[in-house]
Amino acid sequence: MTRLEPIVRAAAPVPDLPAGRRPLVSVITPCYNYGHFLRASALSVLAQEGVDVELVIVNDTSTDDSGAIADELAAADSRVKVVHNPRNTGHVVAFNNGYAVATGEYIVRLDADDLLTPGSLARATALFEAHPNVGLVYGHPVHFTTDVPETSRQEPTGWTVWAGVDWVARRCKLGVNCITTPEAMVRGSVMKEVGALDTRLKYAQDMEMWLRTASVSDVGRVDGADQAFHRDHAGSMSVNDGGGLLLDLRERRTVFDAVFGGPGGRLPGGPALHDLSRRTLAAEALTSASHAYDRGLTEQHGVDELIAFALETSPDAQRLPQWRALRRRQLVGAKLAPLNPGFVATVAVRRLRRDAAYRRWLRTGV
Repeated sequence: MTRLEPIVRAAAPVPDLPAGRRPLVSVITPCYNYGHFLRASALSVLAQEGVDVELVIVNDTSTDDSGAIADELAAADSRVKVVHNPRNTGHVVAFNNGYAVATGEYIVRLDADDLLTPGSLARATALFEAHPNVGLVYGHPVHFTTDVPETSRQEPTGWTVWAGVDWVARRCKLGVNCITTPEAMVRGSVMKEVGALDTRLKYAQDMEMWLRTASVSDVGRVDGADQAFHRDHAGSMSVNDGGGLLLDLRERRTVFDAVFGGPGGRLPGGPALHDLSRRTLAAEALTSASHAYDRGLTEQHGVDELIAFALETSPDAQRLPQWRALRRRQLVGAKLAPLNPGFVATVAVRRLRRDAAYRRWLRTGV
């Protein structure tokens, strides 16, 4: 599958929520020592228009003032619930503890250092209401590192809806996540069907949730509007969890194994898709090993471990073109010097491919 073809593509103006319809959205915010971010994150939820909101803050035994701020927010607004974990559980269990008390028709996970954009919940629920078969809706996240952006795009240019199995197949072919987290919403009935976050995963549990949801429902995207602000900073979980390529590859392999050990395994062609995901990850490991040879950094980049990962992940590893490319480098046994024209050309092609993939993601979300 080279392209992901939608089953619905609606142009603007997209429909609003039906008159008088205000669905309840539960926003679950795990918080550990993010008291300095928590208030702004919560207010971005409580200021949402067009829907009813329920904000569930899970204080994961913070040692800062997170618990006090959460209680203060709850005292000031009855829409806020607070769960105080008796011990630190980590963000996966913390979310699940919040989900256990959530009552909304739709579910959002919003980490305490992220924010919703104005109108994001109404835009997502409008798509859900128009397409009952959709179980997951997401949009574009605005990443920021300093001050929260003052403006965001609030007018959708359209909607895109994909068949869940096709969306899963695309992720198997690419092997990577395409959703940050705060820009996504799951239909509550679907989450009830597939279950909460998988505690076997350390940091890619969101990717597994999106794939598990898409295994039983269609997937929608709000096009053209910004759905969340995602904060990139040195203390974020996305920076500090899962460091290292090999660890990341292993985690994503666990994601696909978990999905296809569950509802993904019941998809048409599920076993073949599982095999595809493993070939994709094996190919990525072999490509990374080749890059290390190009730079003469085979020991620093753990080439032997990457090769072992590829061989144990896919029985087809030695038949992949990436294996042949790696073998050529091993036989030559010499690195491509940084000023070597071949090396420069190889790096330029890689950069062009990365840039093209990023532009495609910005435009389509996949």
